Amino acid sequence: MAPAVDRLRPDGAGKSIRPLPCSRSFGAGMQLLRKGKVKEVYEVSDTELEFLFTDQISVFDKVIPSLVPHKGETLCRTSAHWFQMAEDLGVNTHFLRVLDGNRMRVRRVQIIPDYSKLGPRTRNYLIPIEVIARYYVAGSLHDRIREGSIRRESLGFPKGREPKYGDPLPQPFLEATTKLEKIDREITADEAIRISGLLREEYDDLLETVLRIDERLNVLVRKRGMIHVDGKKEFGMDSKRDLMLVDTFGTADEDRFWDLNAYERGEHIELSKEFVRQYYRKIGYHERLMTARKAGQSEPDIPPLPDNVLKEVGDLYVSLFERLTGQRFR
Repeated sequence: MAPAVDRLRPDGAGKSIRPLPCSRSFGAGMQLLRKGKVKEVYEVSDTELEFLFTDQISVFDKVIPSLVPHKGETLCRTSAHWFQMAEDLGVNTHFLRVLDGNRMRVRRVQIIPDYSKLGPRTRNYLIPIEVIARYYVAGSLHDRIREGSIRRESLGFPKGREPKYGDPLPQPFLEATTKLEKIDREITADEAIRISGLLREEYDDLLETVLRIDERLNVLVRKRGMIHVDGKKEFGMDSKRDLMLVDTFGTADEDRFWDLNAYERGEHIELSKEFVRQYYRKIGYHERLMTARKAGQSEPDIPPLPDNVLKEVGDLYVSLFERLTGQRFR
């Protein structure tokens, strides 16, 4: 894993985020290129794609057989909000505009799953890794600390210190996972560079960009009564081989948020998809799934969410959209 220790200045702290560019389209006649777990990708032209954000939800690489009301629209509009913040910081992004609430137009990049075809001269492609930035002991990081698979010292804790769930990390911790493989796996910085076709300095610039975006995002989120715990980001190289922020980020699916007031009372109230993950841990599904995966056995089907939990999840997505963006959903 590649810890990042630099703390950056919160650039543009006083800037407001401009209104979303919008138009209308219903995707008629466009070709479906990919159907992901929660998002469909359509071809608009050789240079443009359209994302359709569905109401599906997935955890642990499993699509839950339940639809969450308004989820797709909240993710689309939240991500557009953060893309514009990133652009105000001077970050190059693939975002173009929002259409009809749950559709987004973006610049197109190539998807090249064969790592051997990526190199320092490759242009206009998706970098096949995800970068996760962690700021608190939570989620899988907490699990790995308890298991001993990650050294506390690598996170910046002094020797002998036993980090507890919810502790702030002494320094941001950045790590990479694969993006285009069947199951995402954690990789070292050296492997991330090798499989992504990046030079060392390009990879370092990517990490610096993650920190620069989050420095601003973290300040804004805290002003709105929340803590940004961790989150993932994806990048591509554009036609000039300039780094470009792609996919989506800063939403309830990609990032973890806690309520600030509750945290100061010693509680960890989840304001993200982690709420759903915790439900499946509580009913024992996560343990059964992980046991099957480790043993190479057939994986159990994930059960649907009960109606009462489904309503809570839908309300959570709408509430989080409003808190993150400062906008009314309706």
